[in-house]
Amino acid sequence: MPDKCGKTARRMAREKRTVQAMIRLYCRGHHAGQPTPCGECSELLQYALARLDRCPLAARKPTCARCPIHCYKPQMRERIKAVMRYAGPRMLWKHPILALLHQWDALRCWLSADHAGAGASARDSKHG
Repeated sequence: MPDKCGKTARRMAREKRTVQAMIRLYCRGHHAGQPTPCGECSELLQYALARLDRCPLAARKPTCARCPIHCYKPQMRERIKAVMRYAGPRMLWKHPILALLHQWDALRCWLSADHAGAGASARDSKHG
């Protein structure tokens, strides 16, 4: 279901910019001397962008670490995890706004109605 003001489209575009920035940081740090992104990292970037384009959760998409759907093939999942482990902390220095918005998305997901509802159910069952 589309949301007001195209927020879903803007969020997905930001997700794509974030993953692209992370892969470029990783590539510069691990494949120095090659064009950025190199062939291997370019392949991972295209794969990640395709996964985002096909995301069934679009409007309600959590950050990848909190996603209930594992849409990456196991080998690609390991590669993107390595990228995120390396680039995540560096994003604050190189792309602070994208990094903070990504953290906001993670927090927003955690505070979502689904999480709050689960907490309320747990409290009700303890006291009921």
